Amino acid sequence: MRIITISREFGSGGRELGKRLAEALDVPFYDKEILFAIAKEGNYDENYVEQVLQRGLTPNYLPTFGHTFALGPDPVMQNEIRIMGLQQHIIENLAQKGDCVIVGRTSGIILEKYRPLKIFVYADMASRLARCRLRGDDVKTLSDRELQKKIQQIDEGRARHQKLFSDKKWGQKDNYHLCVNTTGIEIEAVVPAVKEYALAWFTQQEL
Repeated sequence: MRIITISREFGSGGRELGKRLAEALDVPFYDKEILFAIAKEGNYDENYVEQVLQRGLTPNYLPTFGHTFALGPDPVMQNEIRIMGLQQHIIENLAQKGDCVIVGRTSGIILEKYRPLKIFVYADMASRLARCRLRGDDVKTLSDRELQKKIQQIDEGRARHQKLFSDKKWGQKDNYHLCVNTTGIEIEAVVPAVKEYALAWFTQQEL
């Protein structure tokens, strides 16, 4: 089974890289599909699920590193913990279907037993700001300073999210097999090299 997980800094183009890589390898691609599945299975609003997954659990919740979530007395916390549990369940079910590329959702940690190829995508802040400006209308009213703050907040949420599942630090290069710097380069141009790396990596693992 060949599973690729992609963690990424917000605005680095990691989602686009994952989608293009999945197309190049002719395998399923999962990103928002996980969010939609959580919302459907848990009967939650999709925007609420996305907010929880972006920020991690409420700050007053201090989990232990055990990959399990016990329900507490706080209703808000119960919903958040349930969403994390559904996320883990859904990601594992998708992996069991076969080869795929999964973006975000702490999938690299959740699927460690499947020995995925873990990729981290990053870029300098100027490149990330520029990519965010091209993504849609939701950031057009923000100044560069405000947008940079939003980017940093989302990255902090992703780091907190991973901390719920593992003591491995989000974004630390030692925790990934391949780190891709997309500063100053089109994502499409990077895909062939990443594809060749992935094929070579999996071939070596299967020897």
